[in-house]
Amino acid sequence: MEINVGIDVAKATLVGELRPSGERFEETNDDRGITGIVRRLQAVAPTRVVLEATGGLEVPLASALAAAGMPVVVINPRQARQFAQALGYLEKTDRVDAAVLAHFAESVHPAVRALPDAATQELGALLARRRQLVEMLTAEKNRLGSSPARVQRGIRAHIAWLEQQLAAVEHDVDTTLRSSPVWREQEDLLRSVPGVGRTLARTLLADLPELGRLSRRRIAKLVGVAPLPFESGQFRGQRHIRGGRAAVRTALYMPTLAATRYNPVIRTMYARLLRAGKKPKVALVACMRKLLTILNAMLKHHKSWKHVTQDT
Repeated sequence: MEINVGIDVAKATLVGELRPSGERFEETNDDRGITGIVRRLQAVAPTRVVLEATGGLEVPLASALAAAGMPVVVINPRQARQFAQALGYLEKTDRVDAAVLAHFAESVHPAVRALPDAATQELGALLARRRQLVEMLTAEKNRLGSSPARVQRGIRAHIAWLEQQLAAVEHDVDTTLRSSPVWREQEDLLRSVPGVGRTLARTLLADLPELGRLSRRRIAKLVGVAPLPFESGQFRGQRHIRGGRAAVRTALYMPTLAATRYNPVIRTMYARLLRAGKKPKVALVACMRKLLTILNAMLKHHKSWKHVTQDT
């Protein structure tokens, strides 16, 4: 008999439920509580354990479960909420969330994927911090011009501090990447493509470790640049992209825009789509998908841009 477990992760507590028995448990979200959950679940050998992604709070528990050899799955919170609404759960509590996650595991059978190792998690955290610093810098610079002189002094001081922090984080990212021969090789391969810069290459390495391991259709859907059908009976609606990894999709946008001018393959495709009557944004998303497909193939076959263009 399959045993599926759902665990709701909060800042202070971990609430779980097992299906089909309905057994519930609750532990504190600390080393002691996590150790207790691992021991409890090792005794029942669950088929899968499902958690929601909760801004990093789930990482210690997910890592401990994976290290213990348990099939842990971290899902998008939107999936869980929509599943709960489909079941008629309008309320939201820790116990309800745990029950919903266990039911989701039992009904949907989400695929178990390997969790990022410690180095990849560290790189992802550094890049997330870099994005936060860039956003704060942009906001402060936008405020600077419309603020009175006395306020501007404080804003300029904050901008200077943020720039120092950004430089320190970028140095840490460089050190982390260059410490791994595999990452060095992969970054060099990715950056050999016209339009792909340092930020996109590093975002792909940290936030899309599946790159080079999945088919082009699966990687496009994972990032959220695959057009999904909207049909019913005879009705054929316009296809739209949705879901996926927003950080990767955001990082992919500007390099693709640059590639429509400087990358011969993407430039040709973009011009052809515009001539065919496609809207510029639709054509650009198609080019994002094409660029992602090229990068996926390059890592899969360990080929640089030069060799890719020679082969084609």
